[in-house]
Amino acid sequence: MSTGTDIAPVTAGTTVSFGARFAASDQFDAIFKEGMGLVERTATYLDGAGRKESRQLRGPVAVLYATESMRLTTRLLELASWLMIQRALKEGEISEDEARGKRARVKLRAPGRPTHIKGFTDLPENLRDLIEASYALNDRIVQLDRALQVVVGEPVSTANPVQAQVTQLEEAFSQPRRRAVR
Repeated sequence: MSTGTDIAPVTAGTTVSFGARFAASDQFDAIFKEGMGLVERTATYLDGAGRKESRQLRGPVAVLYATESMRLTTRLLELASWLMIQRALKEGEISEDEARGKRARVKLRAPGRPTHIKGFTDLPENLRDLIEASYALNDRIVQLDRALQVVVGEPVSTANPVQAQVTQLEEAFSQPRRRAVR
C-alpha cells in the first residue's frame, strides 16, 4: 500500500527524526504551497488594494500601516527562504551541509502573535488577516525548524527531568546536616 511518499519504513529500535521525515513528505509540499501562496497574496494585496487602503489612512495609523507592512514582508521573505532551502534539500539540489549554511543566514522569529502591536485593530482588515496568517505560518515553521535541528542518530534522552530534580532534592535532604561553627 502506497502512502504517497517515498519514505522508507521505520524498523523497531530505530531513532526517527520527525523533521527529516516531514521534509520528505506530502505535508511539507502542502506547507510549501501555503507559504508561497501567502507570499503571493501579500504581494498582490500590497501592490493593489493595500496601496489604495493605505492612501486613506492618516497620522499614526498610516505610520503603523507602513511599519507593519514592512515587517510582514520581511517575515514572509524569511519564511520563503526557509521553505526554499528545505525544498532544495528535499529535491537533492543542495547537500545537508549547504542547507545548514544557508539556514544559518535565515532569521526566523520566535513564535508570536500580533496582539503586541498597539493600534493593530485600526489597520485595514485585509492587512490584519495577512499579518495573522504570517504569524501562524511562522509559528509552524519555527516548530518544524526546531524538529529539523534534532541530529539523527544521536541518542535521545529518555530521562525524566522532574525525576532528576526530585532525586537531587532527596540526596540534598538525606545528607546529615553540619552545624555551623560559632
